Amino acid sequence: MTDEGAMRVRRFAAQRGCDTVLSGVRPASVREQLAVIGEAVTDDLVPDFYGEGGPVEELEARVAALLGSEAVAFFPTGTMAQQIAMRYGAEVTGREAVGLHPLSHPLLHERDAYAVLGGLRAVRTTDEPRNPTAEEVAALDEPIGTLMLELPLRDAGFVLPTWDELAAVVAAARERGARVHLDGARLWESAVHLGHSPAEIAALADSTYVSFYKSLKGHSGAALAGDAELIRYARAWRHRHGGNLYQQWPAALAALAGLTHELPRLPGYVAHAKVVAAALATLPGARVHPAPPHTHQFRLWLPYPADALNDANLALAEEEKAWFVGGWQDTEVPGLALAEVTVAGPARELDADQVVDLADRFLRRVASA
Repeated sequence: MTDEGAMRVRRFAAQRGCDTVLSGVRPASVREQLAVIGEAVTDDLVPDFYGEGGPVEELEARVAALLGSEAVAFFPTGTMAQQIAMRYGAEVTGREAVGLHPLSHPLLHERDAYAVLGGLRAVRTTDEPRNPTAEEVAALDEPIGTLMLELPLRDAGFVLPTWDELAAVVAAARERGARVHLDGARLWESAVHLGHSPAEIAALADSTYVSFYKSLKGHSGAALAGDAELIRYARAWRHRHGGNLYQQWPAALAALAGLTHELPRLPGYVAHAKVVAAALATLPGARVHPAPPHTHQFRLWLPYPADALNDANLALAEEEKAWFVGGWQDTEVPGLALAEVTVAGPARELDADQVVDLADRFLRRVASA
């Protein structure tokens, strides 16, 4: 095992052993995850075979109902699903250009797969750390086949537009003859800020991708939703991409469990994130963004090197059984580090005073180091 792998195992064990967790969840063991998917079996389901039957079809039907979509296809990854959605837009419009934000997932985290595998070309929609406006889309200096909107825009701080802004930018894309695709990896929790249901949000677009593991605690997997013609195309290209796995019932069952148990809790997480963010903003030199958070995730900056913060968090977990915030990264400003905070079930056990107390214990370790 590499040093990085050994450290990952150490962090997993430390967080799993904590009685208090501010950011994230207590990681589940394989045995615990197997118990969860076992509970999701409501009758004697047969397994799926190459995407047909069993829990996969049950999951697709449930997502179609939640999103109000004509058809849904299960995918092993969202990266694959979105590449195919963008490719479809290029084929039906005859335009290979895709409207993408510079901070969007395809441009930052997919090794240019949209171009290398899909033959597509990115048109950057705005340089601002937010989704584009209707005016910016209307002013693009070349036609696009698809406008992709990431809800929320994770690498800008999990930021969302307002409902009216979202509707306006969709209308602007339509005016230019473009299809609209929603990167809804975190669509479920975005419904609170937008003030509309996932189905109402998805109804604005031609296609929508949703994730099952980012907020729903599934194992893996994603879904692409749209009309029947798109999903027929998506299934064919899923096969070409190597995504037509023999059986995917474990991931599908975990996703069904997440839709049953975790989806109803997300509005509570979003509400409590505002409490946590306000408490953390009182720390010396701290900054949170956005303030208040748009979802149950937000960014936190502290005026220390990332290594010092990560070491202090691990020591706090191992010695006091309390997890503050991990995953600190240095920024372009020396001595200023950034982390993402995820408010989930364990954080709801902490009120504002308890959050501040935990932060003080954490910062004392940083200072002493």
